Amino acid sequence: MAKGIKLRPLDDRVVVSPLEAEEVTAGGIVLPDSAREKPQRGKVVAVGVGKLLDSGARGELSVKIGDEVIYGKYGGSEVEIDGDEFKILRESDILAKVTA
Repeated sequence: MAKGIKLRPLDDRVVVSPLEAEEVTAGGIVLPDSAREKPQRGKVVAVGVGKLLDSGARGELSVKIGDEVIYGKYGGSEVEIDGDEFKILRESDILAKVTA
């Protein structure tokens, strides 16, 4: 987390720090800020304790801090804390983990 900010998401929510949007297209065209797509990739910076199941136990999350993920373009809630932007998503809003 940046600047000592501590976020603790609830249940199956995940806090993601979006990666920067592409500034140059594959053809080499430089895009201004207004034309850039919203980023859909980010790094997990905090995770909740898991969804409460009918049995009373907590379901284990599939992502952990440090994972790079791909999420839906309009999923989750955008928040800004001390100038840093974050997205708070439910685990179900995450489409995939990026693996090496």
